[in-house]
Amino acid sequence: MRTALVIGTGLIGTSAALALAARGVRVHLRDHAPEHVRTAAALGAGTADEPEGPVDLAILAVPPAHIAEAVTGAQRLGLARGYIDVGSVKGGPRRELRAQGCDLSSYLGTHPMSGREKSGPLAATADLFEGRPWVLTPTPETDTEVLNLALELVALCRAVPVMMDADAHDRAVALVSHTPQLLSSLVAARLETADETAVRLCGQGIRDVTRIAASDPGMWVEILSANPGPVADVLAAVATDLEATVRALRALDSADEEKRGGGVLGIEDVLHRGNSGRSRVPGKHGQAPAVYEMVAVLISDRPGELARIFADAGAAGVNIEDVRIEHATGQQAGHVQLMLEPGAAPVLTAALRERGWAIRAQ
Repeated sequence: MRTALVIGTGLIGTSAALALAARGVRVHLRDHAPEHVRTAAALGAGTADEPEGPVDLAILAVPPAHIAEAVTGAQRLGLARGYIDVGSVKGGPRRELRAQGCDLSSYLGTHPMSGREKSGPLAATADLFEGRPWVLTPTPETDTEVLNLALELVALCRAVPVMMDADAHDRAVALVSHTPQLLSSLVAARLETADETAVRLCGQGIRDVTRIAASDPGMWVEILSANPGPVADVLAAVATDLEATVRALRALDSADEEKRGGGVLGIEDVLHRGNSGRSRVPGKHGQAPAVYEMVAVLISDRPGELARIFADAGAAGVNIEDVRIEHATGQQAGHVQLMLEPGAAPVLTAALRERGWAIRAQ
């Protein structure tokens, strides 16, 4: 691939453009908002100049509702040898394209499973897709050259290609992406009118659950509007569990011992099923989730503190597998939680204490 055209210079389009430009591909940029193109170009994502002829690959980074129109328009103008979209929904746009008589041999629907709570070109990074799944949904009609161009794009972005059926993809993202967004927003909405004294007690758990609730509502309305059925199916199943959990909690308040026992069993059931489901979430490098030991270290909010911890861990010969930071409310301090392979915690604890770090007992 020598040339590419990115249509839509938001977070995903600009990130793909930055990755391609960094690897020597000449990237041309288009967007209905000229200021987005100027920003992306200033970041080094490519040029606002129109290509002199058809490019190798056109990447359409537009909302799902506009994919069919954008692909059809680009094909009509002969802008590229191959066309892909990077929308988060795949089945509906393909059916629209087929109904419009689009050339499906030169088109391939894709979806990089990566993003951020922020949107727009200023949120883009060249490494956004590194190590992340990038779904490709070819059909028997897909031209081999187009599939190869898409695979080259995925490789240049250092993502991991995953082949899926379009409708199976939509059911999967309803479960692992779209429903979590709504549930995060539902929990965060409880905080909107909560008493200030309650909000001040927020810890890492509520921060984890509500992180993606900061996402752009307009963008998510477009995404959910393109995949409403599968998301509603998952939410209906969650609603069934919620109703059962509410009944179990009410039973725990009962004076009847038998009802309380049933309530305990109901709560245990949902918690155990949660444990089982969580254990299936892929861990490091896509492998089965590892069971890590944790060392919690008190740190002050000063530049260089994390670097010192990592350097001291490296000097002790311990690899940090994951890290989380729990900030202290109203203080310039917090705890950094270091996740380690089993057996490494005593070694690191001793080494850090020797270097003056305060370790929180687990």
